Amino acid sequence: MKPVVQLSLDLTNIPEAVSTAEIALSAGVDWLEVGTPLIISDGMGAVKALRALYPDIPLVADLKTMDGGWLEAELMAKAGATHVVVMGVAHEETIELVVKAGKDLGVKVMGDNMAMPDPVDGARKLEDMGCDYIIHHVGFDYRTLRRQRGLDAPSPLEHLEAIVDAVGIPVQAVGGLTIEQAIKTPAYGAPLVVIGAPLAIDAHSFKTADGDLKAILQEICSQVHAYPDVPITPRKH
Repeated sequence: MKPVVQLSLDLTNIPEAVSTAEIALSAGVDWLEVGTPLIISDGMGAVKALRALYPDIPLVADLKTMDGGWLEAELMAKAGATHVVVMGVAHEETIELVVKAGKDLGVKVMGDNMAMPDPVDGARKLEDMGCDYIIHHVGFDYRTLRRQRGLDAPSPLEHLEAIVDAVGIPVQAVGGLTIEQAIKTPAYGAPLVVIGAPLAIDAHSFKTADGDLKAILQEICSQVHAYPDVPITPRKH
């Protein structure tokens, strides 16, 4: 798979999301993500607005579905999402219904292993249940509070190679990576490079980060797109 750059629009209003998306796409970003804060703030209106402006761009709706799997996947697909996110800690029935909706409605399902007891086994389970992508995710609150308490904060890089080896679908790693670390994830076999809070979005205010965002994203895209294709080897079940 050709490495791609996905910008997570972890914002709270549609106008700022649109202006940030415009900068991102002009800088070479491949995929847009309607981040969870934006969905909470503006719902499917945010997905519809971005789809109307950018009809051909892959659009991830990060609703982090935990229940109501069919209905939520249907809402996101009808709004224009090409990818939806289901949480691995949800009931298996919810994952099953999101996967079924994905097949029926023509959207891809990204399984998020955040808070699963074993991230490697969790990723394997999500693939076995029919997810098309794995999000290897270490949560923001978990990382932040552990650091404040003087405890180690795990990095998604710690299990990334093991997860890539365990599954036969594309993987992305998110949660506490620096820009330099995020850019290098294709070298671990994870071709989906996610840039969001706190790399391009201020994680504490859910606003576009200060600085020359276009220049930052252009450099990220230049480096990521220079990687060779990342082989994705299907597992033998």
